[in-house]
Amino acid sequence: MLSHYKQTIKELKSMILTSRYRAAALANQELLLLYFSIGKLISEKTKAEKWGAKVLEQVSTDLQKELPGLRGFSASNLKKMRLVSEAWDGFIETSSTPTNQIVDNKALPSSGALISSTLSNQFISDFALLSFSHHFLIATKLNAIEERAFYIQNAVNSFWSVTTLENHINNNLFYAKGKIQNNFAKTITNEGNREQALQVFKDEYLLDFINIEDPDLVDERELEDAIVRNIRKFILSIGSDFAFIGNQYRLLVDEEEFFIDLLFFNRKLQCLVAFELKKGKFKPEYLGKMNFYLSALDELVKQPHENPSIGIVLCKSKTDKVVEFSFRDFNKSMGVATYKTSKELPAKYKGILPDPKALKELL
Repeated sequence: MLSHYKQTIKELKSMILTSRYRAAALANQELLLLYFSIGKLISEKTKAEKWGAKVLEQVSTDLQKELPGLRGFSASNLKKMRLVSEAWDGFIETSSTPTNQIVDNKALPSSGALISSTLSNQFISDFALLSFSHHFLIATKLNAIEERAFYIQNAVNSFWSVTTLENHINNNLFYAKGKIQNNFAKTITNEGNREQALQVFKDEYLLDFINIEDPDLVDERELEDAIVRNIRKFILSIGSDFAFIGNQYRLLVDEEEFFIDLLFFNRKLQCLVAFELKKGKFKPEYLGKMNFYLSALDELVKQPHENPSIGIVLCKSKTDKVVEFSFRDFNKSMGVATYKTSKELPAKYKGILPDPKALKELL
């Protein structure tokens, strides 16, 4: 009897959460459509009547007078609406459609729907699920439609926050995904798993949260410590499906200790992922060591239901042909990628603090 009751509670919970999600999605779609339509109108007025910044300020002020307490329609926000609308001009339009909502026996007029003759219905559906903040970021940072579509689809499917989206755009995820040098074709026999692995890993990672004066001289342990201190930012740079297990992860093989720099679990791939950090140029022997680590992980750590482990050697630079030859005769799934760190102070500190060279002279 108790189990039936618990099942009923689960069903009710599911109904409530589903309803809330649908309500939030519909509210977001209507708000996005409103912003899109306002942006289109302002764009037309700007072109036809030469509206400038002062006119937008006046429009914002007058709207506040007409609708006291109105929020979200400042002059800067009105400008953002215009920019987003113009970014999609010719690709997405608004169309008036009837509504089924009834208030006091009268049908409410609808502001319309987002439509397109050049983009797929699935794209329009994904487009309407993202917040306006997501769209403003995409519209102002990306020009190519293929890039925009890629980030919109992934932001919806992976529930990216605006911060995560911005991080992936800054890391050039669109160009980097699927291009990592690897031996997956030989070591991952399941085609679906192989394609997923290719999409998860990138050819180059931007570790812009690490401010090191000379990355070429930094000790590998210093680099690792900086990553661990900023583990959330590191995960954002490698992908949202990673869970951090630990650094200097200890493996005991025949009473001898070995340590993996960084160990993660990837939920999408359902496998352990080992990262080895190298401060300089790639060397062939790095893969031999990684192959050993993966064998030990699969034998001693991997759970029976999980897929075989994957290893990524992250180095400062590499020569493609050397990496290609190094992959031969290894049976474990591995990839070699490079990283970049930020050599400059954050923009907000420029002009306030001396640069590293000047600081050295002062000291």
